[in-house]
Amino acid sequence: MSRILIAPDSFKESISATQVCKAIAEGLQSINPNAHLDLLPFSDGGEGAFELFEALQLGNTIECQVCDPLRRPLTAAYYGFKDGKTAWIELSQASGIALLKDEEKNPMRTSTFGTGLQLKHALENGYQNIILGIGGSATNDVATGIFTALGGKLLDRKQNSVQACGAHLKAITDLDFDSLVPQIASAQITVACDVSNLLLGATGAATIYAPQKGATPAQVTALEQGAERVAQIIQQKTGRTITSITGGGAAGGTSAGMFGFFNSKLEPGFELLSKLANLEERVKQADLIITGEGKTDNQSQYGKVPFKLAELARKHHKPLYLFAGSVQADQEVLTAAGITKAIAIKTETMSLEYAKSNAFALLKTAVAQHLNTEL
Repeated sequence: MSRILIAPDSFKESISATQVCKAIAEGLQSINPNAHLDLLPFSDGGEGAFELFEALQLGNTIECQVCDPLRRPLTAAYYGFKDGKTAWIELSQASGIALLKDEEKNPMRTSTFGTGLQLKHALENGYQNIILGIGGSATNDVATGIFTALGGKLLDRKQNSVQACGAHLKAITDLDFDSLVPQIASAQITVACDVSNLLLGATGAATIYAPQKGATPAQVTALEQGAERVAQIIQQKTGRTITSITGGGAAGGTSAGMFGFFNSKLEPGFELLSKLANLEERVKQADLIITGEGKTDNQSQYGKVPFKLAELARKHHKPLYLFAGSVQADQEVLTAAGITKAIAIKTETMSLEYAKSNAFALLKTAVAQHLNTEL
């Protein structure tokens, strides 16, 4: 096994995908200094894509002055590709839940306005092909914040402007597209989305995700009603139905809203990044694939990096090892996915805080121990 592809996601709240790559590489080099290692810090398109782009040297980050989910001033970055026309914007950079303290989390108040300002900056700087990665949001505003940041207006019954946030969605009765930035007319915006949730209903944005963002049961109901109102108004104004889109519920309805307001395309983030990284070819060339993530449970099979990578490994008959902070997935789920071996770096007696703080060293040691007899 001389050629090893190392393609992990980050260990959330612990170490980045780049650091995960480095820890695995150091573990391997300690037992086989001659192994040929291909390091590829990966992402499912939500957060962490910048690391992949940097590793592939595809362009550079661009900073701009925007605002956070509560509209406080913030400097955020997006990624401009070398062609000068393509940009990748991560919603989490300006509208992410990680930007808020626990007591500030409230999807009735938060907005995607800051992400809209990033989009505006990119459009005004010549980027016409924009990909929006939408993981880690603090919002449930159905992209109304993005719409208003780009010059659109939300109007109430008296034709007064309505501020974009979850609490005000039910007050919207009309939309004004007349003042949108002119560049949006010729732009192609693609939403990188790896979940299948619809906008509304039992698996919708408000019901499933809003409680994780600080919403009470009463607020979940209000957000559901607000999203339904936005969907009705968009249908009236554009003819586009946003309630039946697979993935429309992602990031508080951002996917659905982007389609409704701007006719954006939705594409799986993993597929978009795989093409950019030539991932399948790298899998073909490898003798072994090693991946990782913070926690592997049965939910990981629905679009998470290790399981998507395992699909490719199985297709090309390659062994794949998964190292994770904890492994809680059923063995049959792992086996069916094509995961050869899944190893947890946290022991049962170890505290979560200790495991998070020492993840790099624990991962490096685990790799050396479990692969010592195989390399």
